[in-house]
Amino acid sequence: MKARHIPNIISVCRILLVYPVISSMLEKRFDWALTLFVIAGVSDALDGFLAKHFHWQSRLGSYIDPLADKLLLVSSYIVLSFMGLLPFWLMATVVLRDLVIFTGAVLYYFLLRPFEGQPLLISKVNTLLQLFLVFIILLHHGFVSLPASLITGLTAIVFLTTLVSGAMYVYVWGSSYYRETRVFGMRND
Repeated sequence: MKARHIPNIISVCRILLVYPVISSMLEKRFDWALTLFVIAGVSDALDGFLAKHFHWQSRLGSYIDPLADKLLLVSSYIVLSFMGLLPFWLMATVVLRDLVIFTGAVLYYFLLRPFEGQPLLISKVNTLLQLFLVFIILLHHGFVSLPASLITGLTAIVFLTTLVSGAMYVYVWGSSYYRETRVFGMRND
């Protein structure tokens, strides 16, 4: 093993943490679920820091890091919704947004080429808020009772940023596809 593989190993460990986090939630061991969820979050920050600081980025890492994040987030939203701790409509919005983004990326890849772009700022904010909402729900049920207005307000904000983030990806990728196919079409005339 080489040092440059450490970020990828951390990402794989984060994927392996999904099962114990979800199991803890289902067993209503919210204290354990929160602890493991925080460990996963810290590991995400750590692998990102190591990859950027030491230039250990890799193609594999560019796939497994977001996969680890999405597996943890989406499975958390599904389970918390199933348990009645998050509204179904919020879980459906979060899952639908990720399906739209994934489908858009696959279509773009097969119709044109791999999409080479950075995550949108609204998407980063949305992901952070989604993570924070799971954190708050687990904290509320595992350690300390929080005001219902905090959870309701954060739920509404996550819903709005999820919608805006998904719409922005559709707009950015759609615009890029239109421009590229239009230029390509003009060259063939």
